[in-house]
Amino acid sequence: MSDEEATAPREDGDSASEMFPPVDLDAPQLTLRAITTGMLLGGVLSLCNIYSGLKIGWGFNMSITAMLLGFGIFKMAERVGSKPFGLLENNINQTAASSAASISSAGLVAPIPALTILTGQELGWFVLVIWTFAVSLVGVVVAVGLRRQMILVDRLTFPGGVASAETIRQMYARGSEAMARVWMLLGGAAAGAATKMTVYLAKLHAWAPPLSLPARAGGAAGVGKYTFANLGLSLDPSMLMIGVGAIIGIRAGVSLLLGAALSWMWLAPMALDAGWAHPPPDAPADALWFGTINKWMLWPGVAMMVTAALTSFAFSWRSVLNALRGSRSAAEDLTGDAHEVPKKVFLTGLAVALLLATVTQVAFFAIPTWIAVLGVLLTFVLAIVAARVSGETGITPVGPMGKVTQLIFGVLSPGNVAGNLMAANVTGGAASQCADLLHDMKTGALIGASPRLQAYGQVFGVMAGALVGCAGYMVLVPDPAGMLLTEEWPAPAVAAWKAVAELFRDGLDAMPAMAVEAMAIAGGLGILLAVLEKRVPKKAAIWVPSPSSIGLAMVVPALYSISMFLGALAGWVVTKQRPNWSKRFLIVLAAGLIAGESLVGVGIAIYKTLTGIGG
Repeated sequence: MSDEEATAPREDGDSASEMFPPVDLDAPQLTLRAITTGMLLGGVLSLCNIYSGLKIGWGFNMSITAMLLGFGIFKMAERVGSKPFGLLENNINQTAASSAASISSAGLVAPIPALTILTGQELGWFVLVIWTFAVSLVGVVVAVGLRRQMILVDRLTFPGGVASAETIRQMYARGSEAMARVWMLLGGAAAGAATKMTVYLAKLHAWAPPLSLPARAGGAAGVGKYTFANLGLSLDPSMLMIGVGAIIGIRAGVSLLLGAALSWMWLAPMALDAGWAHPPPDAPADALWFGTINKWMLWPGVAMMVTAALTSFAFSWRSVLNALRGSRSAAEDLTGDAHEVPKKVFLTGLAVALLLATVTQVAFFAIPTWIAVLGVLLTFVLAIVAARVSGETGITPVGPMGKVTQLIFGVLSPGNVAGNLMAANVTGGAASQCADLLHDMKTGALIGASPRLQAYGQVFGVMAGALVGCAGYMVLVPDPAGMLLTEEWPAPAVAAWKAVAELFRDGLDAMPAMAVEAMAIAGGLGILLAVLEKRVPKKAAIWVPSPSSIGLAMVVPALYSISMFLGALAGWVVTKQRPNWSKRFLIVLAAGLIAGESLVGVGIAIYKTLTGIGG
């Protein structure tokens, strides 16, 4: 999900020289301060994506956030004699920072904790660092090989890269406007941080009761009684959820509210009444029963998300064909341009990435060598497909790519949980990093940056993200099996990966009562809504509920969906009433709210780990 939207430049008839200025050989680019700033900012922002990923399953593109922060830091440093932070230096900063921030998609918020829950295998920090770096390196190498074809020859839009290019141009054309947005970002971060800290202290000292609805809900058959608080129908003062809602927009926000109403006001009571789901034993009267109900609810929720994602991806079949047949080999693409990664370096990187991704699968997870090699080779193909789709739509299908690999290896090696999860981990993580670098390289092509230096910056960023992000993951969830899939950490992406792996390991017979029927209905609805999204006229498509959002509402507490709806509603109202202000500041403010709450959440987790204090 990108930080900001922008209108793509015309591409019909524009020559390469008109679209892409020549590489600026005079301005500094890969300087020590640029790469250090990108690594430090990216390391911090990686914690935000891991935090939000374990909360709602989504991460955010941090390119524009890193640009604004880098610009603001060095503007203030100029007051004490620092040299101005150049546009191309800032581009290296955002390249490194965005790749570091996206380390969460290398497995930290989905297959890695799913593996721990299913098998009990816990990975140490060093192993996590090597693994996430290896996964991400595959994506970087594939992106280097695709850059010329997809950006210069095919001229794919890569809307996130265009948005970053337009933003950085505006920042350096109008510095005062950039600083205004920096202060808005910091103000949002302060608000998010203060709210999170206040809520934590209130819960720790029992200063205030939860803001739940007072009315009671009861089973139609009178089998059990439960409050709206038990079902999660309450208000949650989370600035992160408000910020996410403002970013995703009103359609997704309304779909989340609809999904929460259908699942937690109708489906959950039905499951409790029929005995398909059960309340926790000896729970307080006002407790949230999310964990026990979610053991049943996640099956239809995951089914809807997976079928909707794969159906939407299937509509990109032209992009898939073009990706598979339209590109020359990577080695042929790297010819004659002094600013590209040298062919020898690229081929060496390709061999290293293949070897490292294979060896780590075998060494860390005891995956048979043939599965490991096949998984990496399949990853190269699927990363190309994902990059093409991302270039045309701005959406990187990380989840669908991982699910494709899970399904393939579920058939080839049924019952092999580690092979199913970790071979797919390579695919999803590589697809994310590949698309991330290509969006950054689109930015660079539009502002005259060196693609070779950007590629090197990406590698440094991946290194920083692996070092800091893996440490953050271990601090946030030291016990994934006990902490995840709970009210505090719903981890919907973990639930989805875990469910697919379980399905191939245990079969349909091991599922809860009526879960198969619920999956069939929800999966069919996901396909239907995804088809409607693509087939109805664009003006009518906004009235089609988002199946991904409805599915997400089934696997996170209802209070999260309610907060995201309120954020989406607030953003919609502000955009209608103050469109110019909204265009300048809404996404920046939302990004600040997310970052502020995430960083304080990480800080609280560190404090609780060091002191053993709960709350």
